[in-house]
Amino acid sequence: MTRGGITAALLAAAALLLSGCDQVGSAVDQGSRTADKVGTCAEALGLADLNPLVDPAKFKARAEDKERRLRELAGNVQDQHVKNALLGMADSYVEVQKERIEDAGVVAKWVQRNVKKIDALRAACG
Repeated sequence: MTRGGITAALLAAAALLLSGCDQVGSAVDQGSRTADKVGTCAEALGLADLNPLVDPAKFKARAEDKERRLRELAGNVQDQHVKNALLGMADSYVEVQKERIEDAGVVAKWVQRNVKKIDALRAACG
């Protein structure tokens, strides 16, 4: 093989190797995004509980904390559907902070709305 042929073969091998690295890098990035999405979804679904039978001040403080944590998660996830679902859940916790939670009917309506938000998050995470 001539010197030019060896150089061409080395360049072709390097190009093949680099394209393989690019594919591996792309797969790793995709795997990282998937792991990020799964972790975010698991954490968000773990935040979904809120006990209306506690002291109203404690209830509102917990709702405020959950809202803040959901917004943080939304800020860190790349998947737009998951982000939108997280922000919807966070908005739901803002709504409940403004409600009179002493009224069982208000709490029941909020729970129904929040179940729909949780279902939207599950769908986005699936």
